[in-house]
Amino acid sequence: MPSREKLLEVIAMQTEVASLGLDLDLSRLLDLVARRTLDLVEADGAVVEMIEGEDMVYRAATGMAEGSLGLRLKRSSSLSGLCVAQGQALRCDDALSDARADRAACERLGLRALVVVPLRHHGVTVGVLKAMSRRPGQFNDKHVSLLGLISELVASAMYFATRYTPGELFHKATHDSLTDLPNRALFLDRLHASLAQAVRDSQPLAVMMLDMNGLKPINDHHGHRAGDAALLEFARRLAGGVRQSDTAARLGGDEFGVLLRPVAANGGLDATMRRLARDLNGSFEFEDRLLQVGASMGAACFPEDGADVARLIELADQRMYHHKRSLQHAA
Repeated sequence: MPSREKLLEVIAMQTEVASLGLDLDLSRLLDLVARRTLDLVEADGAVVEMIEGEDMVYRAATGMAEGSLGLRLKRSSSLSGLCVAQGQALRCDDALSDARADRAACERLGLRALVVVPLRHHGVTVGVLKAMSRRPGQFNDKHVSLLGLISELVASAMYFATRYTPGELFHKATHDSLTDLPNRALFLDRLHASLAQAVRDSQPLAVMMLDMNGLKPINDHHGHRAGDAALLEFARRLAGGVRQSDTAARLGGDEFGVLLRPVAANGGLDATMRRLARDLNGSFEFEDRLLQVGASMGAACFPEDGADVARLIELADQRMYHHKRSLQHAA
């Protein structure tokens, strides 16, 4: 349990953040949070990282991390990315021996121990707050609890700040940087909320999983610029093939998802899948070349297939891969 003195520091920090009001400057807010974190958990450095596509980007940095603004870490190979994926605080006692950490980045900064907590607003993670130390084993559960106490307030303040600044960092945190479709975090958030509502209203809901066929050959033979153009074209067709009430998202790489709600009881899902199959499969022109794209897709429905988000996604994935194999055998 944090000491009374540390809890008073948390309250003072919360008061200072709240006193900035809604019409606050985002950079000022992030710098305040980073600076206060240093003393709060007796750290040598502190940063606020924002999600940008597949990267985590330093948007505020102080102490030993000062001078590292703009540093980018891959979400797939960093403790910050794992914190976002799991939605929970993580502690690393020694970054040089912990496989979860980006060792090269830690060595550049000279850090050994770190604590990372997610910054969440309305169930969506928009970034992380990270405390770091040059000393292995510097942090304990008390420090994790202290950072957790301030994380929700900080994330809410960040959200309101981005509503009044041109940076639109909240939008960037919840949308894919290439296609501007909702990303995995926002898709799952909407799916959880929609499924809960569907259960209450006894109304059908469907989730679709899609793989874009043809991306690897395009990248291999024409380069990644062509691959990006193919992803953009696929995303444009997908967004144009669903209703305003639906959510089409890029979940990562060549994987996409669609949340359909409401779904017409008699053939609504089948009609949507036939329309998307027609719209998504075909050629497009890129720098005087015709490139071919297509889609494998599968779907699962509430209530027929259950009322659990993970189960619906798993079933839709299985049916999508079955469709992909049937297309490969037909070819």
